[in-house]
Order: sequence, then structure tokens, then C-alpha cells
Amino acid sequence: MSTATTMVLKTEVRLFTREPGSLFWVMASPTVLLVILGLIPSFREASADLGGRRVIDLYVPVSVLFAVIMAGLQAMPPVLAGYRERGILRRLSTTPVRPAALLTAQIVLHGAAALVSAALVIAVGRLAFGVRLPAHLAGYALALLLAAAGGLALGTAVCAVSRTQKIATAVGTAVFFPTMFTAGVWVPVQAMPDTLRTIVQFTPSGAASQALDTATAGAGTAWAALGVMALWTVVLTATAARWFRWE
Repeated sequence: MSTATTMVLKTEVRLFTREPGSLFWVMASPTVLLVILGLIPSFREASADLGGRRVIDLYVPVSVLFAVIMAGLQAMPPVLAGYRERGILRRLSTTPVRPAALLTAQIVLHGAAALVSAALVIAVGRLAFGVRLPAHLAGYALALLLAAAGGLALGTAVCAVSRTQKIATAVGTAVFFPTMFTAGVWVPVQAMPDTLRTIVQFTPSGAASQALDTATAGAGTAWAALGVMALWTVVLTATAARWFRWE
């Protein structure tokens, strides 16, 4: 990372920590969601329909994906679109700090925030509700990194097709709810009917849910799901690169 990008990143971190809304929704809300669900007694009981697992066990990876979704779709696009709308990116193009440094800093910042939030969810799930840690750590880490990359690529694509901050917020919200569904926030992917689950697993969040669940159970690495995630990341990154404008 260049010196200019590092300087911009430090500035963006300070600005991010001054936004209580972003801090809550990205860093705290996934854990709050998990705690609320964990307080439901029936969610802490093993179910034969879930292969002997509990509902709360399924909601740890869901809450992890919730952190990624919040960072990628709700936090980052309005910031980038706002910078472009106010001419900040255009003015940066006339200085030694290129606009790409700001874009890189935003991606690194929100990616790191999502990963820290995910780690908090996993820790609280283990300590508060006895959810076992991922049995296949390498597969889980790879799935989580790809999920974060895909979520941020989706957020960058939303910003690329949105001319203003308001449009970015509206488009991000429109994409947010179906992404939440495919991640399993309302119904865990593992509990969906077979046909719906098959369809959902071809979406970025559905594939991420499958990969995280497989790694948690210690069933190896879900290479097909990882392939779907990687493909979506490439497509969304290409879309963002094609349509993103600095001004």
C-alpha cells in the first residue's frame, strides 16, 4: 500500500469512528442480532430437522454475512457517492493523492470492519451460546474472505451505477433486502425447501452461507460454492470498473 493510500486510510478511519450509525450497523448490529435470537429458548434446542443442530448454530454464519452486507451495501456506497457528488474525487485528481487511493482506502476500511465484526460474532456465539468454532479453519477463512470481497464488490458496483448519494442509498437498500434473504437472515439457507435452497446457493450470499456452513461442520471445503462466490466477485468488480466515474 502506497504512502498516499495509507495517509488517506488513516483519515477515513478517523471519519468512520465519528459516525455512530456506521459503527453500530457494521460493528455491533450483527452481534446484537445473534444475541436476540440466542435468547429465544427454542433456538437453543437441538432439532432433528436440522441434523441435530440448533437454530442458533445456523445463525452464526448468517450474522457473519450480515456484517459483510451492512459494510458493503449500507455503509460504503453512500460515502463514495457523496465524495463524487461533492467533487472531492475530481479535486483529488489534481493532487498527488489520486482518487484511486480514496477508493482503495474505503474498500480496505470497510473490509476490515466487516472482518472484525465477524470475529466478534463468532466469539459471542461461542462464549454466550456454546456454538462450536469452525472445524475447518482454512476453508472458513477462505469463504469469509471471498464473502467480504464479493460484498464490497457489490457495494462498489452499486456506487458505480448511482450518480448521487441519495440514489446510492436507494439502490443499496433495494439490493440489501434480497441479499439479506439469500444470506438466510429470515430463514437459514439450510432450512429452506430444496428447490429454493438450490436457487439461493447460486447467489453470492447463498453460496457464502453454504461455504461457511460446510467449513463449520468440518465437511471440508465447498469448492463449488467458493467458485460461485469468486465468479460473482469477478463479475461485480468488472461492472464497477466499467461504470465507475470519478465525477
